[in-house]
Amino acid sequence: MENTLRIYFASDQHFGAPTPEESFPREQKFVAWLDEIKKDANVLFLLGDLFDFWFEYKTVVPRGFIRVLGKLAELRDSGITIYFFTGNHDLWMSDYFEKELSIPVFHRPQEFVFNDKKFLIGHGDGLGPGDKGYKRMKKVFTNPFSKWLFRWLHPDLGVKLAQYLSVKNKLISGDADVKFLGEENEWLVLYSKRKLETKHYDYFIFGHRHLPMTIKVGENSEYINLGDWIGYFTYAVFDGEKVELKEYK
Repeated sequence: MENTLRIYFASDQHFGAPTPEESFPREQKFVAWLDEIKKDANVLFLLGDLFDFWFEYKTVVPRGFIRVLGKLAELRDSGITIYFFTGNHDLWMSDYFEKELSIPVFHRPQEFVFNDKKFLIGHGDGLGPGDKGYKRMKKVFTNPFSKWLFRWLHPDLGVKLAQYLSVKNKLISGDADVKFLGEENEWLVLYSKRKLETKHYDYFIFGHRHLPMTIKVGENSEYINLGDWIGYFTYAVFDGEKVELKEYK
């Protein structure tokens, strides 16, 4: 298996934004990519913001995305391992993926080892210095009481309100998310370098920034940001020896 190891990483699809109709071609493209990697993928990592909004009531999930969910089920049933990390747009994900698709869901970065290479993997929101406003907001959104209050909204109202606010506030891809800030100002670069002070990792792989990047953060360590499936359509693949960023055309 080591000779044919293929691990894929993708992030920030934001399906549903700015409208389901405008999002649909991107969904089709992503499903085509999933169908293509099914031929050789051993593991697939989805690093958050697959949906522009997602909330799980006890017996209801948001409408739509049936082709994406169906293709993920197909890959999982074929034996491909899939891991999902929540992002800042789908942080209210609960156990739907785990129960319906057998896909583990993580809410914070996790360590993995493949072919003796150490990975730290996550969505990337709220990590590193700065962004204090978002960090405070995330604490409010992830508070059980906040989720309990939102759950009392009828899904027709709650989902529509959340989708409206998401697009209105340009959380999908604001200007700051598509400009390289320099290594000294890239929070996830600083976060990666700080982690290396106490433990070695070969690769730090994150999403959230919407900008494909590969930056050397240590003598034998790289930080990789996956970009997005809005304007870049980029992903990463680990072939057992190295990780490469690629564009799906």
